[in-house]
Amino acid sequence: MSDLRDVLIRGSEKIIDYCRLFLAARRVKASAHYYAKIEREQRLLDEHQGRSERLAV
Repeated sequence: MSDLRDVLIRGSEKIIDYCRLFLAARRVKASAHYYAKIEREQRLLDEHQGRSERLAV
């Protein structure tokens, strides 16, 4: 189960990084809106990792 979680977390991190790079390259007018969504997803992922690490101990 831990292996699957690690794969999903790495995949999420890659998607978040890709979105940041895409927005930086495009300089989208609504980029502030998109960056806010990306930061929210990153925060949720970080929170999930913290909880998962505590549960694994």
